[in-house]
Order: sequence, then structure tokens, then C-alpha cells
Amino acid sequence: MSDIFRNPWPHDQHGFREVLRWKLGLGPKEENAYPDATSAAPWRAIDPADLQTIPSTGWRVHWLGHASFLLCGAGMRILIDPIFSDFCAPFPFHFSRLKRHVPPPLSLSDLPVIDVILLTHHHYDHCDLPTLRHFPRNTTIIVAEGHRAWLEGKGFTNVRELPWWENFRMGEVDITSTPAQHFTARSLLDRNHAHWCGWSIEGGGKRLWHAGDSGYCEVFREIGERLGPFDLSMIPIGAYAPRWFMQPMHMNPQEAVQVFQDTQTKQAIAMHWGTFTLTDEPLGEPPLLLEKALLDAGIDNDRFAAGAVGQCWCVD
Repeated sequence: MSDIFRNPWPHDQHGFREVLRWKLGLGPKEENAYPDATSAAPWRAIDPADLQTIPSTGWRVHWLGHASFLLCGAGMRILIDPIFSDFCAPFPFHFSRLKRHVPPPLSLSDLPVIDVILLTHHHYDHCDLPTLRHFPRNTTIIVAEGHRAWLEGKGFTNVRELPWWENFRMGEVDITSTPAQHFTARSLLDRNHAHWCGWSIEGGGKRLWHAGDSGYCEVFREIGERLGPFDLSMIPIGAYAPRWFMQPMHMNPQEAVQVFQDTQTKQAIAMHWGTFTLTDEPLGEPPLLLEKALLDAGIDNDRFAAGAVGQCWCVD
């Protein structure tokens, strides 16, 4: 079967042969900027009592590690790309490198009732079935186009797909699927049979944005023009090395700062770093490169934070 979804912007195409080149170390040699920065992201616990109420104005945004967030505001609790498992792989005993380095900041059983789950795509580090199966099967799940049948086959009964730029209103919140440059696959046989996206969340007088997984491309300026400016964005900064292989799929910190500017973001949280070792850069290198990129761009560090797993940001 041919691919169903493709990125509309030109970029290098990498298939199974390039994966082998990378894994066997046969590609171009690249040096890490901070080879000794091996520490995982800092961690702090979330007190479940802090999640029992929804703010009457604005939003509380909790980083749960990697690309996972809990958003509370506008009368709703929203989970994005939740993964509480110890591994982001189909068979943990075959992929010990993909073991979690930082525990979740609370247990699944301590989560409050969730109104909606947003999934950017179904890679194992973004769509974790053991985590999803913790929730009632009729929980509202909104996902990028092409995933509904797969999720329904896993027993979920209230799944809605959103193509890029399509909007869905839930309560007082508008949820919009935003473009990204990436790919999908759960196996060797289903590459790009479903789409990938980010999420714009507008409610309570505020605009939030989760970029999903993406390489840098021209669409981010359009996202900012059509849906911004954003009061808070969640932007990936990790899983970028080696660049010869990862550039089409994952942005590096310098590109993340460009995305911050393109999307007219006021404040950002760095995600997709410090939790799992997915690629070749040291686990703690992304925030160091982010700090340098912000300095070079003349942007205050506190406007784009590489914080702690479990940290909460208030948007008010």
C-alpha cells in the first residue's frame, strides 16, 4: 500500500535504509555540543489535591514529562499525548535504551477526571496504549486524521479525527488541528497511513498551542498568523541528533526558538527532552542549546523555559 499522508514541504526522505545507516553508525559523523550533559530533566511531584479544582480564570499547565501535558482551564481538564509507561517501545525487553529516565510526577490513579485526550500521532512515545486504557473507553479522544479506526479497534468508543486546520468546539474550548512536518508508524507496514498534527486550544480568553512532533518548516509562520498570538506554547527541543537524519522530523533548540518567534508566542515550555533517550544527543544537552539560542535571538530565558517534570505554569 502506498503512503496516504505526506508533508507538503520539500525535505529529505529517510526510509529503512537510512535508519540502518544511523543505527550502525555509518552516516556522517557529528559531535555533540555538550557531551557531558547527561542528566535527565529535573523532577518534582504533583500533589493530586492541586488538580481537584479548575481555575476560574486562565489555565494551569502541568508538564508530565516528554510531550505529555495536563491542561486545566475554561471548565475542562485536557490531557495531551499522555505516557506513563516505563518504556516507549512495543517490546521493552528489546528496547532497553528507551526506558524512562524520569518518573511521572504523579500516578495514573491520582489523575482527576479527564474531559478530553488529544493525541498528535500514534508513535509509541506519544500514544501509549497502557496509559490510554486506564481511562474509560468512552473518554473523548481527539486525534489527527486517519487514527480513528485504529483506536476503535483497541476498544475506544468516542474518537474524533480532525484534519489540519479543522476546529472542534467542546464546552467553551475551541480545539484546532495544526500542521506539522513529521511521519507516523507503529510497525514496518503502516508508515504514513495516518496523519500527524499539533493542537491549538482556545478558551477562557487565552490561546495555547502544543506543536506535536515536527521538523522546522514554513508552516509555523502561518500557524501564528491564523491562530496566534499564543499566550503559552509547548514546543519540542529534543531528539534532534544526528541532524543528517533527524532534521526533517525533529527540530533542534535553535529551530525551536525560530518556531517561538514564527508563531507569535508570548511564553513557551520546552518539551520532548530529558525523559527518554530517543536519539544521539546527551539527555541534558537540549536546554543548554536552548539557552544559547535564546541569548543569540535576544529573548529572555524566562519566556521559553526548560523546566522540571511536574512543574506547573499559570496562564492568567
